[in-house]
Amino acid sequence: MALFEIQHLTFTYPGQQEPALKALDFSVEEGEFLVICGKSGCGKSTLLRHFKTAMAPFGVREGEILFDGRRLSEVSVREQGARIGYVLQSPDNQVVTDKVWHELAFGLENLGYDTGTIRLRVAEMASFFGIQTWFMKNVEELSGGQKQLLNLAAVMAMQPDILVLDEPTSQLDPLAAGDFLATLRKINAELGTSIVLIEHRLEEVLAYADRVMVMEEGGILALAPPRHLASLIRGNDMFQAMPVPMRIFDALEGEGDCPVTVREGREWLQQLPATEAMPEGELETKRVPEAGGAGRFSGRRRQNREEAPVIEIRDVWFRYEKELPDVVRDLNLRVNKGELFCLLGGNGTGKTTTLNLIGRIRKPYRGKIFLKGKELGQYRESELYGSLLGILPQNPQCLFVKDTVEEDLREMTGRHGDRERLEEVVEQTEIRHLLKAHPYDLSGGEQQRAALAKVLLLDPEVILLDEPTKGMDGFYKQKLAGILKSLTGEGRTILMVSHDIEFCAEFGDTCALFFYGGVVTSRAARDFFRGNSFYTTAANRMARKWCPEVVTAKDVIERCRK
Repeated sequence: MALFEIQHLTFTYPGQQEPALKALDFSVEEGEFLVICGKSGCGKSTLLRHFKTAMAPFGVREGEILFDGRRLSEVSVREQGARIGYVLQSPDNQVVTDKVWHELAFGLENLGYDTGTIRLRVAEMASFFGIQTWFMKNVEELSGGQKQLLNLAAVMAMQPDILVLDEPTSQLDPLAAGDFLATLRKINAELGTSIVLIEHRLEEVLAYADRVMVMEEGGILALAPPRHLASLIRGNDMFQAMPVPMRIFDALEGEGDCPVTVREGREWLQQLPATEAMPEGELETKRVPEAGGAGRFSGRRRQNREEAPVIEIRDVWFRYEKELPDVVRDLNLRVNKGELFCLLGGNGTGKTTTLNLIGRIRKPYRGKIFLKGKELGQYRESELYGSLLGILPQNPQCLFVKDTVEEDLREMTGRHGDRERLEEVVEQTEIRHLLKAHPYDLSGGEQQRAALAKVLLLDPEVILLDEPTKGMDGFYKQKLAGILKSLTGEGRTILMVSHDIEFCAEFGDTCALFFYGGVVTSRAARDFFRGNSFYTTAANRMARKWCPEVVTAKDVIERCRK
């Protein structure tokens, strides 16, 4: 039986000619795990907001939404709150209390349950989600992964029939994201809760999905089980976002069932005739996109260790308050000119804090930071921010101050550039169709691109990026890589904090692992990802048994073709 039925749903935002959703028809069955994906701005989040009347966007809607056989508009707010669980993209936007235990009880209190029932359900959810060890903590002490798990547990305490989640892992590191998705699978399998999930990280989640909906320009491009998806979207830009085993299988014109997981991909590869180990050094080149997105072969940029680094951190220590423990501990780091340097690591290890220290938003209590050979504290603000240093924060909304994207960009042009430069950046980031929109009405990926455009208009020599691929689909990640590579090709230096292992492996020059407040290792990207168990790529896990040199899907494809 269908829990949700979407019938001819069309929706248009105020002041827009083109509908955000176009005549959508589909259903969500009881106990189904449905994954929704698509390019940034295709209407995914707009669709999910219609699953709950309190979240519905303002605009003109046509069509009908049925919940359990009734019009959703006729279902009371209380019943919707109890039966339809909603988890937002940013965990901080959903937390409403100060203590973990109170957050778990908050929804039940609002629904009017008695004390005995609340205590029982809170204890049950804390046990199910493994929250007992931080049950009495302040919410502000939790990491991003813990906050998102708390949000999920608080929603599940109300025993909903369906969970609706909008990119819940976008701010989580790979390990925390994997744990979160595994928990969703457990909820679906053991409790029978229906799940509708928007997700850009498809490597793991497609293994759990019953069906996958691919959206394009407000409509449904494909709706099918994961194994049948490749044949339906082959040739479409969204195919680049599919899991590595699917892309390798398609590129090599495989026969039979399409592998979805790394294990299935490994088993399929072992059936190929040539599986001898590859000689050392055979894969020395890497395909990187040009600014326009087209691929070409280019060698890795060889660093000259004798040249002075653009960014240098020496023995830096930092804590937020005197009584609190250190967040950054004895940190040493060097980033050279023209380098795309990727900083990886778990949530709460100090990566974003390090960017804030380099950007002089925070100040270390010990150690020194140098920018282009000059101590950071010796720069005047007018020298530091602008043509020397540009910063894209983790939350791109921090950069928006005007009512439209165009006004935001014009503000930068008036001080630091001209109309010609504005047009160039708009084309480069592909945001022309967003210029008249309010920045807060954009999807997460669109906000990232608009915020990046503001930073690029400064023409900075050094760029600090905090999770720039967050909310971006595979297609626009390729575009972003082209932009970043064109910048480093001009001699600009980029330091990027990221949880996106696949992106860093394919396009980064140097990668470093941040742990316990400092860098534990820093290597060329290919060397960094070889041999790791978790901080490595799906392609390496899939093929390293017989080809340990491979790091990306393109490496595997090239090796198999040879």
